[in-house]
Amino acid sequence: MPRALVVNGRAQPRRVRVPVAASGRLAAVPGSARPAVGRSGTLVRYSVEVERGLPFAGAGFAAEVHRILNDPRGWGAGGRMRFARVSGGPVRFRVALASPSLTDRLCAPLITGGELSCKAGNRSVINARRWGLGAVTYGRDLASYREYVVGHEVGHALGHGHAGCPAPGRRAPVMVQQSKSLLGCRINPWPFPGGDRRAGR
Repeated sequence: MPRALVVNGRAQPRRVRVPVAASGRLAAVPGSARPAVGRSGTLVRYSVEVERGLPFAGAGFAAEVHRILNDPRGWGAGGRMRFARVSGGPVRFRVALASPSLTDRLCAPLITGGELSCKAGNRSVINARRWGLGAVTYGRDLASYREYVVGHEVGHALGHGHAGCPAPGRRAPVMVQQSKSLLGCRINPWPFPGGDRRAGR
């Protein structure tokens, strides 16, 4: 069995090539996941959807999203929120993994060109091509890119707009469109990389 690629001290997930189109139908991932214990803050309910026919297990994608949202460096820490995944009932937002073709349809009239992700209504749409392969700006660090793209698109769902690079060589705020360009900053997948409210340090 081949050894996992290690980049920046982290074992990397296997890169997966994704078809341009799959079934065209999203399915809610069943089950639920509790928010991080021992933290105060507003409880935010969300759900996860995965397009049928993609080469990713819904349960695995949902577990990664939940880990990222409740990480001490994520919106749950700095934003003083606790994220609970549910499979039914009202939610603040939905995180969807979609093929390039379905992403383009869901994101319209935004132009995602089969490459980008977006926020569409109350849905944070993650382009499965990017989830599978990452982005040039992140090089071989697919694990960090996945953290970035979830944090960025959920950031939109929480009301945050795009940001610019504060100064060359600084960490890019998570709301920089890092899939396109770092604008002179360094990669940074987290809203609060120091685990507190001081973003971009």
